Amino acid sequence: MDKPFVVFLNEAQTYTLHVAPTQEALLPLAASAVVFCARKAIERRGVFHWALSGGNTPRALYALLAAPPYAEQIDWSRTHLWWSDERTVPPDHPDSNFGMARQAMIEKVTIPPANVHRVPTELEPDVAAACYETDLRQALDLGEHGRARFDLILLGMGEDGHTASLFPETPALDVQDMLVAANPVPKLHTTRITFTYPLINAADTVIFLVTGATKALALRQVLLGDWRPKHLPAQAVLPATGKLMWMCDAAAAAQVTPTPGYPQTEVIYRRLPSL
Repeated sequence: MDKPFVVFLNEAQTYTLHVAPTQEALLPLAASAVVFCARKAIERRGVFHWALSGGNTPRALYALLAAPPYAEQIDWSRTHLWWSDERTVPPDHPDSNFGMARQAMIEKVTIPPANVHRVPTELEPDVAAACYETDLRQALDLGEHGRARFDLILLGMGEDGHTASLFPETPALDVQDMLVAANPVPKLHTTRITFTYPLINAADTVIFLVTGATKALALRQVLLGDWRPKHLPAQAVLPATGKLMWMCDAAAAAQVTPTPGYPQTEVIYRRLPSL
């Protein structure tokens, strides 16, 4: 393939798969999507609440957004940054999602420090999660049914189908009464702080950013495989009234769309089980 294309994943055309030839070609598309979400939110409500994710591909996206021409297209004074998940490490630790975003983007744009809402990882995980949820509820407008609604949540996906820090067969997958949870991840011998499905699925827009051939099998399983959200947590990211955008390079999408066009089989969203 030599140019991007879009596949609609549901009849309402609110869930989409965007495929670009390379990661380098994908990043400007993702940056433009962030700018669009920011402008729409600020025009509508005067503020843009954006939840960031960790990972190498988001790092490259943040660096792009911190440079011309994109940096000038976002009103950073009205932008609030949050994190969809965080490692339980100090903010200056190499593994910190906050630290990565600070180095790649935050230090390079004119965003007020009060608009940057890091997870208080200096606290015990359960306390940190509770404090972060309190901050969210105070800062975000509570929409219909009292749900905190992000303008944009950026997510990645692991080779095991996890997203944020919602890992396969972990307790946070079943949480329905909290927006943020401390999630024990036995295979990593740690506990992480993560958004839960009720918060993610209330968002106005969710963007998955997925690149590389190592993600191809997981992407196929998530989009085309059997409904197994306990094993493939990314499957359960289904915004109730918002938009879902899978933004991938050709290497990641190779087992879903091997040629520029619709997949040969129906995608998971067209045959959802009764929820």
